[in-house]
Order: sequence, then structure tokens, then C-alpha cells
Amino acid sequence: MSRKFTKTLGAMVAGTMLAFGASTGQAGTTTAALGDVDDPIIIPVHNWSSQIAMSHAVGQLLEKIGYTVEYTTTDSQAVYEALRVGDVTLELEVWEGSFATAFNAALDKGGILDAGTHDAVTREEWWLPDFTIAKCPGLPDWEALNACAEMFARPDSGGKGVYVDGPVEWLHDLDRIEALGMNFIQIHAGGAAALWAELESAAANDEAVVVFNWSPNFTDALYGGAFVEFPAFHDRCKTDASWGINPNMTSDCGSPAGGYLKKAAWDGMPRKWPAAYKALTRINFTTNMVGTMAMFVDVDEMEHADAAARWIEENEEVWSAWLYASQ
Repeated sequence: MSRKFTKTLGAMVAGTMLAFGASTGQAGTTTAALGDVDDPIIIPVHNWSSQIAMSHAVGQLLEKIGYTVEYTTTDSQAVYEALRVGDVTLELEVWEGSFATAFNAALDKGGILDAGTHDAVTREEWWLPDFTIAKCPGLPDWEALNACAEMFARPDSGGKGVYVDGPVEWLHDLDRIEALGMNFIQIHAGGAAALWAELESAAANDEAVVVFNWSPNFTDALYGGAFVEFPAFHDRCKTDASWGINPNMTSDCGSPAGGYLKKAAWDGMPRKWPAAYKALTRINFTTNMVGTMAMFVDVDEMEHADAAARWIEENEEVWSAWLYASQ
């Protein structure tokens, strides 16, 4: 970290303490506006790069204004119940496609707050890199993909194409292949790193591959590519078998094409850590920011905490408004 950056940060922190009306008493006291600076804010981390790096970035920012922060590995679906009961404090990446059901269920039970929506627009779907799209006419249309299914077959897939999904705990739709009558099977990678290993291997061997992917992500810049275009999503697709191209099954559509990326918090956070909660409501990551942090980890091979520190050093004008706004 540069001396200029450190000097500037020190001045900003001092100004923030005054702006928040924080006391300057002995160590261990609770400040008036920061709240409980000794009891740690617990930030959950999951199993994909942007969420872990973003969590460290926010944790490091909260530490700069005087909070204690701890990180805990938490299942990406179970985290909403953990939030609801106060076992963790906040969640920075609520992806609509994967987590809306668990998030909304927690909201209905109570104990959890919707802390706002990032500018980043999300999409989660079957995805094809450019080098695969070039192999099959009509891609990324799903019917063209199905016509080229043999191209995605593996020795143990019985002649069917293989779609490489994320971990089972991400709870993606398991019925779409059957509902759309596709000549594919679905296998699960152990985590984001395993998905990228599949993609890297296919690129190195010039083999066709279709994997679960999401945007924003580093792959946009590294591999180009496109999401598979399934029949357009509709809420009735998940609940009404008579809706859609298969009159006997639900799940005969794609995922939402323009999903939200939300933040969530334990409902005790505003009382216990008021300044941190105010900062959380102002935190607003864009598509480029999320993809950049993922790139630092997955392309530049940085540790998550180091990627977070790099992003902080390169984006002072962005995060200073989150931390030091007067209201």
C-alpha cells in the first residue's frame, strides 16, 4: 500500500469517526454511532470467487472504520436461515436465479432485511464459450445445442451430451433436460474452481463444452461466449405444467435473463452496528466490479483477501462514498 494512500486513509478514518459522532475513549468502549466495535461482524463466504473476494473487501472496509470482522464458511442456501437467527451478519451476493427462493422464505419468516440491490445485473444459465459455439451451427439456441448433443458426449455418458452444472447445493433446476426432451445428462462440479478446470481443459484440447456459468464473471473477457437461449422464463414455468412447450411438466423454460443481485442483513445489524448497516445499504457493486474481483482470483491467481485489498486500493473514489457519506 502506498504512503500516499495510507496517509489519505488515515485522514478519512479520522473524519469518519467525527462524522459518526464516535467517542474517543479508552479501548473496549462502545462508540455512540459505530455501535459494538468489539463484538465481531460475521461475514459468510461461499464457494465462488467474486462472493469471497467481495466479502473480504467489505470486511476490510468495515475494519477501516473501527469494526471487528470475522469470516465463516457457510452453505450458500443455508446462509439465509443463519442470517435470520443472527449467526452471520450480512450477505453480499443474493443471486436471484439461485437464491431467491431461500431469501424470500427467510424474509417471510422474519429476522432478515433486504439491504438493497447492486447495479450489477445477473444471469445464471447453461453457457457456451466461443470455441464451442463455432463448432455447431445455430448456437446458442437450445434446439441447435440439442441437435449437436453427440458433440458433448463423454465415454461414460451413454452417447448423451454432458452438461457440467455447479455443486448440488446450488440447487439448480434438475428437471429441465427431461422437460425439454434434451439428449443430455447433468453432472455436478465440486465448486467454481472445478467448473473453470472443465472449461480450461476443453479449451486446451479444442473440445466442445457446456457448463453452468454466470454474469458478471471473468469468463466474459477470457473466453467470450454466450448463454444458451432456452424458452423465455416465466413464473408459471415453475408452477404450472400446462404452461410452456411441454404440457405435462414444469421447468420447460430458461432462467431469468436479467436477475437482481441483492444484499441482505440480520435484522439486529442496524441496532448493534448502525454505521456498518448504513454503509451496507450504500454498497453498490457494478457488473464490472464483480467481474474484476473474480478475475483477480481466477485469472491473476491472487488470494481472495489480496484481491480485495487490490480492489480497495484501485477504487478509493468508489468505496469512500459508501463509508463516508454523511447520511
